[in-house]
Amino acid sequence: MSVDPKALGKVAVQELGKVAVLLGGTSAERDISLMSGSGVLAALQSLGVDAQGFDPAQRDLTELKKLGIDRCFIALHGRHGEDGTVQGALELLGIPYTGSGVMASAVAMDKVMTKRIWLAEGLPTPRHVCLAPGEHSAEQVQAVLAQIGLPLIVKPPREGSSIGVTKVQIAGQIAEAVTLAARYDADVLCEEFIAGEEVTCPVLGEGASVQALPVIRIRAPEGAYDYQNKYFTDVVKYHCPSGLPEAEEREIQRLAVASYRALGCRGWGRADLMIRASDRQPFLLEMNTSPGMTTHSLVPMSALAVGIDYAQLCLWIVSHARLDAQPPVALAAPAPAA
Repeated sequence: MSVDPKALGKVAVQELGKVAVLLGGTSAERDISLMSGSGVLAALQSLGVDAQGFDPAQRDLTELKKLGIDRCFIALHGRHGEDGTVQGALELLGIPYTGSGVMASAVAMDKVMTKRIWLAEGLPTPRHVCLAPGEHSAEQVQAVLAQIGLPLIVKPPREGSSIGVTKVQIAGQIAEAVTLAARYDADVLCEEFIAGEEVTCPVLGEGASVQALPVIRIRAPEGAYDYQNKYFTDVVKYHCPSGLPEAEEREIQRLAVASYRALGCRGWGRADLMIRASDRQPFLLEMNTSPGMTTHSLVPMSALAVGIDYAQLCLWIVSHARLDAQPPVALAAPAPAA
């Protein structure tokens, strides 16, 4: 199931045409997107790709047609970038783009809808309660504790990068946690806390040809894998190879691929999971359809473990840009570093 470096393919740079790297945007993850996009842009340009940056927060997307852009690398994160909206606009403009299509992007961005699909497919995910607008009264919030118990995680279901997320350990914390999450989303997701190891697994391709990259095991100080530690410190330890037993690694990869296929994802993505310490049962947390590409990001780290450097990964991803109506691009894994 993992990428075989011996079967890695080459990408013809001259066939890509003019590439726009979409970065920045208007979401709460704008700063991270600017870092991701800047890295992608520099990598593509270093390989001779005719690439330029494009910030939808500062320019109208219709300018892409005027610029003669042939394809877009979506390095946007969060709302209006990872949720199907930009994908839909590019569909209307007829400009192929990286990553999942409109429906898969929209569904994967919504953690509640994602859970409904995974549960329907028999895939493991933590128990949860969704508080809709108007359901944030003290009684309704306290009722969550009876359904899920403590500790639990409270988060906005349509944000990423741990924005608005709180680990609730005592009953008195839940009201404040719901208030915080509601600043970012009308709905609030309350989720069973899984005590154990956090892991992530990137995937490439689509359909029957999806391939899993190596699993990364994440060790954060006191479990604080939050926004600050994800992007702006070096205190988090990443283990790739993961050091997990071979059977556990294979099972995480299997679940990553199954969860990706269930949502209809394509191009690339990254599944985040927890392994429960008590019985080593893995649980799917979320699917990222436009993962980070910063210096701290996990997809490049995993790819490098099988000999695929950052620039070649970016080149492979953009070479597989397409529209929903187009047939899948034949999978050839990215070329390894020389």
